[in-house]
Amino acid sequence: MSYQIAPLSRLIEQLERLPGIGHKSAQRLAFHLLNMPEKAAEDFIGALKDAREKLQECTVCCNLADGELCPVCRAGNRDTGLICVVEDPQDVMALERTREYTGTYHVLHGTISPMDGVGPEQLRIKQLLTRVAESDVREIIMATNPTVEGEATAMYLSKLLKPFGVPVTRLAYGIPVGGDLEYADEVTLRRSLEGRSRIE
Repeated sequence: MSYQIAPLSRLIEQLERLPGIGHKSAQRLAFHLLNMPEKAAEDFIGALKDAREKLQECTVCCNLADGELCPVCRAGNRDTGLICVVEDPQDVMALERTREYTGTYHVLHGTISPMDGVGPEQLRIKQLLTRVAESDVREIIMATNPTVEGEATAMYLSKLLKPFGVPVTRLAYGIPVGGDLEYADEVTLRRSLEGRSRIE
């Protein structure tokens, strides 16, 4: 005899779709959400709906923004001659936690991954090339994750950027191979930024 309550089962199934959430974690989250006071639950739903409706891509760097520009591109004190290329918006948040990087970013929204059907045309590569062509860029830091896809994407971009004559560097390997930037601690990220090397 199975214990099934349709609305609860549907909620658990939706929570299981979140990254890193297994069945038991989804159950715990579902019961937590159901036990929240009405006002807290409404605030939670409102915040999710608000984020879905109001967040868009920054017109300069493709990071998440609540207007035309993201907070980094809006800031007047950033070094626009330095562009750090990352896979996802959460990588920007990770690097900003170091408080060491003063340049700008470019968010690709993924990596080249033929196995997953993701090619260069699905990424924000054209926008990066346009930025480099139209501005005075001194250095581009490849900060893709140290995975097979991240490395392949960094190498592909470095070849595309070579004709511009801009030095392309890579984060040093303070980040473990197979790891993600968003899970790295501030010290590791700082050392990775400081020890970056040029891609030949």
